[in-house]
Amino acid sequence: MKFTLEKTDARSKARAGTLQTGHGVISTPTFMPVGTAATVKALTPKQVVETGAQMVLANAYHLYLRPGTEVIAKAGGIHKFGNIETSVLTDSGGYQVYSLTDLRKTTDEGVHFKSHIDGSAHFFTPEKVIEIERAIGPDIMMVFDECPPSNAEREVIERAVRRTIAWAHRSMEKLATTSPIHGYEQSLFLIVQGGVHRDLRERCARELVAMNAEGYAIGGLAVGEPNEVMYMVTDWTTDILPVEKPRYLMGVGTPLDLVESIARGVDLFDCVLPTRNARNGQLFTHDGKMNISNARWKNDFSPIDEETDSYASRNFSKAYLAHLFNSSEILGLTLATMHNVAFYEQLVREARAKILEGIYLEWAAAFKERYLKNNENS
Repeated sequence: MKFTLEKTDARSKARAGTLQTGHGVISTPTFMPVGTAATVKALTPKQVVETGAQMVLANAYHLYLRPGTEVIAKAGGIHKFGNIETSVLTDSGGYQVYSLTDLRKTTDEGVHFKSHIDGSAHFFTPEKVIEIERAIGPDIMMVFDECPPSNAEREVIERAVRRTIAWAHRSMEKLATTSPIHGYEQSLFLIVQGGVHRDLRERCARELVAMNAEGYAIGGLAVGEPNEVMYMVTDWTTDILPVEKPRYLMGVGTPLDLVESIARGVDLFDCVLPTRNARNGQLFTHDGKMNISNARWKNDFSPIDEETDSYASRNFSKAYLAHLFNSSEILGLTLATMHNVAFYEQLVREARAKILEGIYLEWAAAFKERYLKNNENS
């Protein structure tokens, strides 16, 4: 992997760069649609590319349980298994494991847990997760970390930081003693934890930076804390992360979250909102959110969003999409998902262009004002 920083905004920490993997060159800032089970729900791999997406996120925990890493490895890795044309990043499954509150037991060695599918017993260690991700074959692998609840007591978060650092050391050691098995390089990103405690965030970030990984992520946010707190913690953390390496804010977020976090120095994002909300009939536009099932769209024959350049947005009206949803037609899910992902991809492309032009803050202010002013659900 090679990351090249092209320009940093003079009045914020917004950055424009390129990230090269074994499956292409990615312009940053970038947004990764979520393809948990090696598929972005409702879209074919070709349609994903047509939205402008350059990398998708899959989940090692879910793929380990089903269909199993041996199946994906036999297929030649996740790209061949799913005919995926973009680069792929896999989440380690740390968040998913810790969400199994009643089905897991955590020790310093690793996590014992039961499958949410069939109740079978499993044990994840940092080393085991590296083996899983080697078999799956993403371009970027996320480290196995401990992700505590946002409202956890400080002592719980301190323990999670200690384990996250220790597990990162073990993961880096395992990485050094293994090799990619599908014919292209894989990079490991480490994850900064620490809740909303500045000293813990800074301690975690400094110790992880000393390990000299190829990239860094900010984890444990967008889990219920106020937006301003999320932005503040992101700001603290990017102050410490290396300038010359990519920064990934995990699980974020709304269009406004992306605009705010780009200004704080973040390069990569993922979130389920554009795909999940699309399947529920909520569309993102330059004028805010739109619930397409509402009666007001029944006779509106204008495009979904005239300023979003996508097949769905250009070729179908609000009235037609409303008809599809109100008739429970599967095509509605595809068109809405295509539109939402394309909107997100266009948003980060516009952000990148404005960083390069040197007018990011002006563009961001105008985008936020319009989005909030016209937002149907704000």
